Amino acid sequence: MRITITREAREDRIDICRDDGSRASTRLPHKGPIPHDFVHYAVERELGIDTGFWGLVAAGHHPEAIQDMAKAAGHASAKRAAAPDPGFAAAIQSERIVEAFEADHWSGGVGDPAGVIALAEAGCAQSCVALPPLLDDRAVANIRQAIADFAERWTMLAPGAAVSLDWDAPR
Repeated sequence: MRITITREAREDRIDICRDDGSRASTRLPHKGPIPHDFVHYAVERELGIDTGFWGLVAAGHHPEAIQDMAKAAGHASAKRAAAPDPGFAAAIQSERIVEAFEADHWSGGVGDPAGVIALAEAGCAQSCVALPPLLDDRAVANIRQAIADFAERWTMLAPGAAVSLDWDAPR
């Protein structure tokens, strides 16, 4: 699947071309220095999460439908968390880990990897899902590097310019 993230002045755009030729597009508000959905890309590729956000998009779901899928699976937010449908647990794990890496990136991405792991573990626990065992010091370093590399490219882009990524199921 080809993912194209276009930097825009007020909100960014994501265009998707799946392997079967089907397409989807969406806009996403600026929530931080880099697009949230790129952090999903870095986390899910490194940890081999093939049924997280990008795996669901690759399977044919529209990006905007995934929040509704979370609600239907029994999990609208950590505030109302209950054990989610097992088929959606990986997507929730991914979201909680992404949040930990966003916080890490916003604070410079240089602290002890154990802090990122602890933050992700706490988020997963609040969401009634287990922390994936592959999130270790090596994975933290690799994800941090992917985020830093992307951030460097992203900040250099003028509005209207884009970054394209290829998504292959990680497993």
